[in-house]
Amino acid sequence: MTISFQSFFYEFVTNPSIFIITLLTMGVIMVNGWTDAPNAIATCISTRSINPRGAIVLAAIFNFLGVLIMTMINSTVVHTIYNMVDFRGNTHDSLVALAAALLAIVLWATLAWAFGIPTSESHALIAGLSGAAIALQGGMSGINRNEWIKVIYGLLISTFLGFGMGFVMVRWIELLFKRTDRRGIISFFHKAQIVAAAAMAFMHGAQDGQKFMSVFMLGIFLTKGQDEVTSFVIPVWLMLLCSMVMALGTSIGGYRIIKTVGIRMVKLKTYQGFSADMAGAVSLLIASLFGIPVSTTHTKTTAIMGVGASKSLSSVNWYVVREMVVAWILTFPGCSTIGYIMVLILMEIF
Repeated sequence: MTISFQSFFYEFVTNPSIFIITLLTMGVIMVNGWTDAPNAIATCISTRSINPRGAIVLAAIFNFLGVLIMTMINSTVVHTIYNMVDFRGNTHDSLVALAAALLAIVLWATLAWAFGIPTSESHALIAGLSGAAIALQGGMSGINRNEWIKVIYGLLISTFLGFGMGFVMVRWIELLFKRTDRRGIISFFHKAQIVAAAAMAFMHGAQDGQKFMSVFMLGIFLTKGQDEVTSFVIPVWLMLLCSMVMALGTSIGGYRIIKTVGIRMVKLKTYQGFSADMAGAVSLLIASLFGIPVSTTHTKTTAIMGVGASKSLSSVNWYVVREMVVAWILTFPGCSTIGYIMVLILMEIF
């Protein structure tokens, strides 16, 4: 099952429910552009391999390609998020609960962005949806435990695989180019890092784009009174729309996160930035092929930590790392609680 752009546009301008859900979903995607998408291009900007405007254009193009190509190859991540919680039952109440979850995600992510902390939108999405589903169903029956297990796997994978890949990748690069002229290395890696950033942006689209599109499709089905849809196809126009909105968010507020990830946490040379980007991209590719929804923020930032730690532990600004870890830990209980409370509030209003 899918939806054409013509059908969606007609519903958008005539159906208030679809209008509201669309605005909320696009709001969440834009916030993802503020907070998650900048991780893909942070290191290539901090090492001056590409200017911020060019990096944002690059991120927009490869986010779209990541969504398009990976969805065609393997759309398991879409269905994992879609089936993770139970919004079935009264479609009006389900729609209100979904709106509450989206509001919770926007509130949580905006707060983290205000402090320049790259919180995980993937985990905010999962937490917000879970809190709303628990409120809607009146208990843990709103949670699909089998799908939630994949989230736990993803948390572990994005942390350890990202760090390990970053550590190994930079050591391998140093060994490979040990006898190469330093000036030639700098010139080569300035160009190579743009390619690596494109790969990272591609994988960001492959992971996060699928997650947010699954929520959008859920909202569309609920507005039509269809709460039993289990199989659907993501339309290309939605992929393009999500990529454009994500790029707009990055251009408006992405620099705070770029500064934290690319400058404050670890000062990187060009080959180190390349190593971090490639390590993050490879880690995300592995997770995507296995259909595991991982956090792009965790993966990229832990890859940078691994690169920094390969030189010495003191190369990493552990104060900044501590800020991020605290935000990651608080995301699940914090965002899910907001989602739960928002459901109770909106149910009273609507």
